[in-house]
Amino acid sequence: MEKRFGLVGKNISYSFSRKYFTEKFQELNLNQFEYVNYDLGKIIEFSDKVLVDADFLGGLNVTIPYKEQIIPFLDEIDSEAKSIGAVNTIKMLKGGRLKGYNTDAYGFETSLKNCWKGDEQGALILGTGGASKAIAFVMKKLHIPFLFVSRSKKKEHTILYEEVDEQILKNHELIINCSPLGTFPDIDLKPNLPYEYIGQRHLLFDLIYNPERTAFLKMGEKAGAIVQNGASMLKHQADRSWEIWNS
Repeated sequence: MEKRFGLVGKNISYSFSRKYFTEKFQELNLNQFEYVNYDLGKIIEFSDKVLVDADFLGGLNVTIPYKEQIIPFLDEIDSEAKSIGAVNTIKMLKGGRLKGYNTDAYGFETSLKNCWKGDEQGALILGTGGASKAIAFVMKKLHIPFLFVSRSKKKEHTILYEEVDEQILKNHELIINCSPLGTFPDIDLKPNLPYEYIGQRHLLFDLIYNPERTAFLKMGEKAGAIVQNGASMLKHQADRSWEIWNS
């Protein structure tokens, strides 16, 4: 039986997911399965361009910038995804109903534990989009105090980039980039931080995986910090998506 899975996002030709799942289907001899990119200019196109395939859809992933905007299109939402406020995985239920999940939190926490010293005093979460919400959820779970860093302060627990100084970096040794700055092809871009105050006690985690070493991570490496890109997080969240679709 033919079954289609896919990624819902915008400007996603670079996508990790399509290659990853295509290779997974080949390894499992699932020759009737395919994974496609649903590249939408606006989320309103979801019904006409994605749900038109509902009869043979096996499941969906959701990426930037639609992890929050997708929620009104769903019939149900998992309790963890509801707490986070963002969805990156959709399961197709009987009767054409759609249920949203968030596997970003699981993927990030699993990946973080492989490089986390466990004694970082606090965290800075760079960016305030859908991905940052999953990271904040994990910080709360691990009892790590955190601040969001934004270009325009919109809510509590948020500071502006220009407010990040030596003392703030001293008190926040885990820095997670949830912004798209540095993604291919704009590989020279990086978050606006005073990198001269980053040192060996810092851990820089970038959710970006293309390129493998962003300008943000290169600055961290130069300062002697531990660095981690988003590749392992993506693999963990993708595998969790696969479990959800097949449960």
